[in-house]
Amino acid sequence: MTFWEYYQKSKDILGIDARNLLYVRPFNHKKGIEIADNKLKTKDILHKKNIPTPKLIAKIKNYKELDEFDWNSLPDTFVLKPNRGFAGGGILVAFSRKKNVHNIWIKSDGSEITEKDLQKRITDILDGVFSLYGGSDVAFFEERITLIKEFKPYSFRGIPDIRIILHKNVPIMAMVRFPTKKSGGAANLQQGAVGVGIDMHNGTTTTAIYGKNKIIEKAPDSKMLLSGIKIPHWNEILTMAVDAQITSGLGYLGVDIAIDRKYGPMFLELNARPGLSIQIANQDGLQGRLNRIKGLNIKTTIRGVNIGKSLFGGEIEEILENISGKSIIGRIENITIFKNENYKKNIQAKIDTGAFLTSIDESLAEELGFSNLIREFSKIDFSKYGKINKKNTGISKKIMQDIGKEIQDLENITISWSSHGFSIRPIVNIKILLDNKTIHSRATIGRRKNLNFQVLIGRKDLQHFLVDVTKTLTKKEKII
Repeated sequence: MTFWEYYQKSKDILGIDARNLLYVRPFNHKKGIEIADNKLKTKDILHKKNIPTPKLIAKIKNYKELDEFDWNSLPDTFVLKPNRGFAGGGILVAFSRKKNVHNIWIKSDGSEITEKDLQKRITDILDGVFSLYGGSDVAFFEERITLIKEFKPYSFRGIPDIRIILHKNVPIMAMVRFPTKKSGGAANLQQGAVGVGIDMHNGTTTTAIYGKNKIIEKAPDSKMLLSGIKIPHWNEILTMAVDAQITSGLGYLGVDIAIDRKYGPMFLELNARPGLSIQIANQDGLQGRLNRIKGLNIKTTIRGVNIGKSLFGGEIEEILENISGKSIIGRIENITIFKNENYKKNIQAKIDTGAFLTSIDESLAEELGFSNLIREFSKIDFSKYGKINKKNTGISKKIMQDIGKEIQDLENITISWSSHGFSIRPIVNIKILLDNKTIHSRATIGRRKNLNFQVLIGRKDLQHFLVDVTKTLTKKEKII
């Protein structure tokens, strides 16, 4: 059974009707919903409780204020939003000001924003084009959040945000939403963003969905593995989420939080009717989790955070393994490495999703029986093949055609580039036993004497695994 089939049939899954009947209506009073549906009111209330939000630059409430607005007062970068907008509608982001031109700004895709564009967008906002309920609205400018380096490899131009579902002051489920090229840089699943489930205990990503329900492993644009990402400031984010629920008075809600490069976690908005795709991203149902906190009366933030982490962390690993058929491994794992049954060794390896191929140290390669290959490979004069540079793409094939048959066990060669220049390494066939799974690997041989691990396992050999960077070996498991 696929998870989508499970999603449609399982009693643990929360549907829209059940969400509204059992949680939104009984637990979300009119005053709380009014706060959640009004971004400026949310910002003001949270600010008074010292919960950080992006700085308000200016607001425009009517056409008179629009006519009199001083466009010169806008900074080089900003976000324009409708006060009562929903699903990301009407938002416009200026990333920079056009060089040597005063009132023209640049969007994430490189296109321009003029005063005329801003005036038209604000007119639409005032007319209620993007309003949740229709009717007139208010436009406002706020400070733009800047991307942190940890999220840069997974995001296309925009800013990721973290959605957390809470009930009775307990964080129940979370996901991070990464903008994509398809979503136009917006962290919106309906527009084509990626949603990645988060383990509530340790803040590490698990499985990902693209669009509405397509389960994926890698970011669509960068091809980076989406599992095993450690969310920075995780405890602070959970604390901020529970504080916001207590402040709003809403008993069931979703909160959206982004992480700014300079200021850290920043609160974006409350959602009194949060969407349900978060269940697919977590491969688990909200209803099952909500049932586990029935009867609880949580009054303090720290208690709510601790219960959420205790009840809903770690168990995702078992669910993921059962549904995806993939084992969850940590950053460091015990392996057995073979050339054949006569040459094998038990050793610790570092899991390196940043590297494509697995690599082993020369000394270990010699133990495995590749001494002759290493000796013969070191004798090769590569200068006779001409200048080696990135433009000379056929040189590795040329070298291999010349020497491949002369050196036993040589499968291929690879040319690796770095800031220090290049290195030419042999590739050999080896077998690796990792978490009781056999991997037939094509690994490079290099010099890793000054590094902690003789084996780095690259992502080409990790297709049947999910990586949790916080998972560690127990004392019994460690190889001495």
